[in-house]
Amino acid sequence: MRTVSAVPLAPSIAEESDIGPVPAARRQGRGPAVWLAGDPDDLKEWMPLGIAGIVTNTVVHNQYAKAHGGAIDVIKKYLDLTDKPIVVEIDGHSLDELLEVGRAFTDLSDQIILKIPCSVNALKAFAALREEGVETCCTTVFSLPQAVAVAQAGVDHILPFCEPIKEAGGDPTKLIRECAQVFGGWEQRPFIMAALVRTVETAYAAFRDGADELVTMWTVYRDMMDHPMTAQWNEVFMDAWQDMDRNGLLEGVPVRRE
Repeated sequence: MRTVSAVPLAPSIAEESDIGPVPAARRQGRGPAVWLAGDPDDLKEWMPLGIAGIVTNTVVHNQYAKAHGGAIDVIKKYLDLTDKPIVVEIDGHSLDELLEVGRAFTDLSDQIILKIPCSVNALKAFAALREEGVETCCTTVFSLPQAVAVAQAGVDHILPFCEPIKEAGGDPTKLIRECAQVFGGWEQRPFIMAALVRTVETAYAAFRDGADELVTMWTVYRDMMDHPMTAQWNEVFMDAWQDMDRNGLLEGVPVRRE
């Protein structure tokens, strides 16, 4: 039976090695966790930088599968890239189909977490996969009743969609706040993963409003480092550094001049 890494068991019950990156980050005071999405060729340089793992959705998986030879080939490339968890979104028309499709991916590695779009069949799948010890995520979550239902069914990660709500004129992180409030008192609760985060501004709001974790494209993750005052002060400090170099004050320091 696979260890369900997302369940926040008490330290007396589970050793640190038995849990996944999200509860580990919380226990160490390092949360929230950041997951990345992107082409395997683009993620290599970012994965060692404290990233929790890789997340797919069917739209981008379809795109990458066409470029890399097939859906399973993409996941194998992710597995070659990292020993961290890989969240694979699956789909199907029935419970049996979801479970069969899921096994095609979980058989590849214990690193695989299954992500399923919110539906009645998904409820049944989360309950069945919980019994099998398979870690799960519920995507396309847009309401608190949906979140509560899938949580009770046994899902480990709930993914409120952010940017689609913003594009419809709503508050992109309202559901994150609601989930944080409702699940806050649970002894073993699902993690709240902000999903479809396409801007740094939405990432900020998700962190502020209590997301345990966030998934975004590597380009947004890169842009999280940008700020106009950071750029201004970095230039001030670089000018001073280069002035020291020009005046011979960095003798013995391996300065590279561009």
